[in-house]
Amino acid sequence: MAQRYGDGAQRWRDPKRYMWLLALAVPTLPFQAAGLVALTGARALWWWGPVFAFVLLPVLDHVTGEDSANPPEEAMPRLEADRYYRWCTYLYLPLQFGAVVWACGRWAGGSLSVVDSLGLTATTGVVAGVAINTAHELGHKRAQLERRLSRMALAQSGYGHFYVEHNHGHHIRVATPEDPASSRMGESFWRFLPRSVAGSLRSAWHLECRRLERRGRRAVSRHNDVLTAWALTVVLFTTLALCFGPVVLPYLFLQAVLGFCLLETVNYLEHYGLLRRRRPDGRYERVSPRHSWNSNNTVSNLFLFQLQRHSDHHANPLRRYQTLRHFDEAPQLPSGYATMMVMAWFPPLWRRIMDPRLQAHYGGDLSRVNVRVASHRR
Repeated sequence: MAQRYGDGAQRWRDPKRYMWLLALAVPTLPFQAAGLVALTGARALWWWGPVFAFVLLPVLDHVTGEDSANPPEEAMPRLEADRYYRWCTYLYLPLQFGAVVWACGRWAGGSLSVVDSLGLTATTGVVAGVAINTAHELGHKRAQLERRLSRMALAQSGYGHFYVEHNHGHHIRVATPEDPASSRMGESFWRFLPRSVAGSLRSAWHLECRRLERRGRRAVSRHNDVLTAWALTVVLFTTLALCFGPVVLPYLFLQAVLGFCLLETVNYLEHYGLLRRRRPDGRYERVSPRHSWNSNNTVSNLFLFQLQRHSDHHANPLRRYQTLRHFDEAPQLPSGYATMMVMAWFPPLWRRIMDPRLQAHYGGDLSRVNVRVASHRR
């Protein structure tokens, strides 16, 4: 029976309580691929991860539709405190690292062709990409355990600086021209990608050096959260190379790149063209639900710990995924993240769908849009 929250005769029950466990299917994708290959003999199924993420999930999103229901306010405190939901995120990590170790065994075993190995790499890259989302959920919490787990989850993708930049950079500058992770109208994903990757790295280093300087500590030290996060990746990859041989390193690097590219695709679609106004004092207005694109597609939200309710997340960064709310004033994506990510990779299709929606959000007033100054064509 689902856990009940609230007082009185009408006690609310979370109808998706046990559905959140579906998110744990993602770190098992390499095992699923192996099982499907063994069952069918179709070696193309080593590419199961991309098929799962960008074919199956969009279909399921379309079939199941949207769910814009919010938990009642009186249920929020107890729902937030329910540790069951935390364990749904904690369990991602052992499955994640188990999949990486297992994949290294297959890459080093000699039983896979180069094409099969690349398929397994792409599947493992999906695990790495969604692990960044898990790290995102954990990294916003005050508990030291969750913050440490967040940095561990980022080790597979080599994107440990995300922990610093996202919390202390992106959340401050979101939906402004100063934010490298906020895409601009007319900016294709392929232009956004190098800008966001390089800009986020520079920002993370600057923010961490500034923090350490204020505390009277050196930038290059064990206290530097960027360096210690990168060190986790070095330790992980070195250990795996020592255990399985250097043959696994190219695949590990490739899956890491694929993983953080998936993250940057999500960054691209979350704030496309949205802009916070400047106040008379020169500061930007406070972040509100209208500064993030939202999606209520049920299946993608279950697999991404409700990341798609991004507006409430930015308005209330400490709020746990199970309590994130839908706001009518938040701009809505036409589909779930899985579908929108594929659209983002094809700029003409993306612009045809999203630019009119963005302009409608601002009543056709382009002065209110975060627009790419140089050109609207790329």
